[in-house]
Parts: sequence; C-alpha cells; structure tokens
Amino acid sequence: MSETGRGRGRPRAFDRDAVVERATRLFWEHGYEATSVGELTEAMGIRPGSLYATFGDKKSLFMEAVAAYGRTPAGGFMSRALEEEPTAYEAFSRMLREAAEIYPDPAHPAGCLVMCAAANVTVQDADIAAYLRDVREKGLKVFVERLQAAQNDGELPRDSDPHALAAYLAAVLRGMSERARDGAGATELRSVAELALTVWPGRRS
Repeated sequence: MSETGRGRGRPRAFDRDAVVERATRLFWEHGYEATSVGELTEAMGIRPGSLYATFGDKKSLFMEAVAAYGRTPAGGFMSRALEEEPTAYEAFSRMLREAAEIYPDPAHPAGCLVMCAAANVTVQDADIAAYLRDVREKGLKVFVERLQAAQNDGELPRDSDPHALAAYLAAVLRGMSERARDGAGATELRSVAELALTVWPGRRS
C-alpha cells in the first residue's frame, strides 16, 4: 500500500497493520540481518522517513513485527493449544501436529519467525538475538509451568521431569522449524511429531 497524503507538508497516512504485516513476512523470509531498510520500505510501500517517524528504527519495527506474528494463526498456534486443550498431553500433541502442517505451509515463509529470524546476526545486532532468545525462554517457561501443573494434577508421573520434557519439546519444535526451512514437507514433520510424542511419561504407545 502506498502512502496517501492530505496536503503538502502534512504527515502521510497508511495502514499500520498492513505495513507491519508486510515487514513481518520479509523478516520471516530473510531473517533480521539480511533484511535491509530499503527492502522493508519497498515492501511496505512507505518512505524511509515514514518508517523512522512511525517505528523509530529497524529494531523497533522488528519487535513490533514479532508481536504481530504472535497474533497470527502461524505464530500463535502454540499459545492457543495451551489455552484451549484440557490436558497437557492434548495441548502438546496438538502443538506438534499443528507445527507439522504450519511450518512447511507454502502460503507463508517456512518455519517459525521467532526461531529463525536472528540467524547469523552481527555483533552490533546481538541485542536482537538476545531479544529473540528471551522470547523463546519465556515460551519455555510457559511449557515448564504447564507441565508442572500437569504433574501436580496427577497427569504426569511424580518421577517425571517437567523441565527436561519442556526442553525436549521446545527442541523438537525448533528442529521441525529448521527442517521446514530446509525444505521438509508436512509428511516428514508429521512423522517427527508422532515420534516425539512416544516419549511422553506414563503413556503407552
């Protein structure tokens, strides 16, 4: 969408959600480091001055893009599974199975934005890598809390390790994202998801 002005010297108006969506897709596809301001403004249909005036800088735009991504079906499916499913097993099995369909979906860039956008960042952009690591760590904490609650409720055996299980599930999801980025399709990822679920404590295959 191009900017539309209302007169000389007046700020140009545009649909913020629409331009953030375009920026999100570019960051998702190429990563933070490889996406230039010029590429962003071209994809967003705005001028560099408007980007800086509205978002502050590339880093701030990226953080807004990550937040917007989390509200999309592709970015928010984990949170929805945790919120909507009555048991931890149902939540994580849904999460893994949906990841197998979402990560390789050709309707959008492959994999997960949060898991892959900070690859190969330079020293001056290390704060972006740290920001995404913090986002992932917060997600891992939510996993642990859900599994601890399941253990307290008797769904998980008392001798199970919620921290280890949470880390394992997070590692599988990240691996599925990377495999999708490498071209793996839904068939392969479904098999990975089902295999991962066989280690669930207290469940028989």
